[in-house]
Amino acid sequence: MSKGSPGPTPGFLVWRLANKWRVAVDRAVAPLGLTHAQYSLVASLHGMQHAGERPSQRQLADHTGLEALYVSKLARALESAGLIERTRDPRDPRAVQLALTEQGQTVTGQAITVVQQLLQQLLEPLGGLDAPRTRAFTDELTTLLDASLAPSVPNDESTQGTTP
Repeated sequence: MSKGSPGPTPGFLVWRLANKWRVAVDRAVAPLGLTHAQYSLVASLHGMQHAGERPSQRQLADHTGLEALYVSKLARALESAGLIERTRDPRDPRAVQLALTEQGQTVTGQAITVVQQLLQQLLEPLGGLDAPRTRAFTDELTTLLDASLAPSVPNDESTQGTTP
């Protein structure tokens, strides 16, 4: 928060809400042997598989917004746990495709149910999952996530004293 502001900034509130959500999901899926990040990966993979896709690690990284290296690390741990299988893409030997195993499908289904209940609880102050306020909130978050961030310009002599 800045010194002169009357209250928390939107960025601070988004950060706090994201942390609150991450901790809540971590706690909710821990009994299933998952972390929030692992849940994000298997739930996304579940949705992509149901759409007929067998995504690469790169595609899953792009879909989740996680770094490709982190997705690779998560995928190896999930493979060791028997929840996903990693195979070379026959069209591109550098790419690794991911798929849920039968056990992974079962655990992911349970995790999705748990997280949906948690989501309903979190959104109750807005009227619940299907409420108009929740839809409006979702639209606002989507707008913010879809907005591109301009690269920052270093503060050098060529930009000193200029007004944007």
